[in-house]
Amino acid sequence: MRAMANKTPDYQIKAVKKYQEKFREIRFRVLPEEQEAIIAHAKMAGDKSTSAFLVRAVKETMERDQEKQNEKK
Repeated sequence: MRAMANKTPDYQIKAVKKYQEKFREIRFRVLPEEQEAIIAHAKMAGDKSTSAFLVRAVKETMERDQEKQNEKK
């Protein structure tokens, strides 16, 4: 039997797991054409990833909504 040449070292697996534990996952569904538009917009806007774009979009929307709430007071 041949040893697997590309086996990921245990220390790297542990490091990735530790890093990922800092985050929580939020999943949502979109139609295929919406997904394509989101990905294209993220690239056009210069975001590092689609995930980075979505986080930015949510934060901006939350800030805008908070400003609207503050105006009502």
